[in-house]
Amino acid sequence: MELHAAWAIAKKDILIYYLKPNIIVSGMLFPLFMFLAFAVGRTAEPTVMIPGLIAITILFSASSIEPVSIPIERRMKTFDRLLSAPISLHTVVFGESLSGFLYSLGIAFVPLIAGLIIFQTPIVEIAPLVAGLLLTSFCFATMGTLFAAYPTESPGDIMSMLNLVRLPLIFISGVFIPLEQIPSIGKFITYLSPLTYGNDLIHAAFSSETHFNPIIDIVMLCLFILIFQVVANHLYKRFNE
Repeated sequence: MELHAAWAIAKKDILIYYLKPNIIVSGMLFPLFMFLAFAVGRTAEPTVMIPGLIAITILFSASSIEPVSIPIERRMKTFDRLLSAPISLHTVVFGESLSGFLYSLGIAFVPLIAGLIIFQTPIVEIAPLVAGLLLTSFCFATMGTLFAAYPTESPGDIMSMLNLVRLPLIFISGVFIPLEQIPSIGKFITYLSPLTYGNDLIHAAFSSETHFNPIIDIVMLCLFILIFQVVANHLYKRFNE
């Protein structure tokens, strides 16, 4: 019953919010323009650039649904009814995260297919690609749900806070600057970024040269998902008591 309720929450967001202009811009167009701004003129191989584009596309698309849908539903008073439904708070958090996960998973196929067809970027290992897409998408979808716990009825309030985290993650996670070139004093910060492990895992699908063992990437992404889920449950309980 709990899984059915989580899917009902995700399906509701799919039907209502997926085609909203701000979702499309923040989920697809913004990371594309951001990527082009830093990629134009660089001599990096497609096997390096395409995984980075996929990673930041997942980052922005996965975390864009809940910060829009939940404040709007607070304004319409429908979120209170959702919280009072005979389901656990964990199911609510999981269902909201599931909608962002499905949205980002679909969006991620755009740069993936573009890399395969336009840039003819071969996939060396399929398993890291599948694991990277699934775990990175759900990780950042849960992060978006966590930020949406802030009790506001304005999506802009949450998006402004979220961008204070998302934008720095791009530059410390090895997307544009290889981890090997980051100074030692800054590497500790990169290890605290889930995008570091998501980008590295997706990169493993296109090249055998990765910074971490793919098993470490998977374990760390699972750990971040668990932390985000637990913290999100705590915040929703605290702000809605």
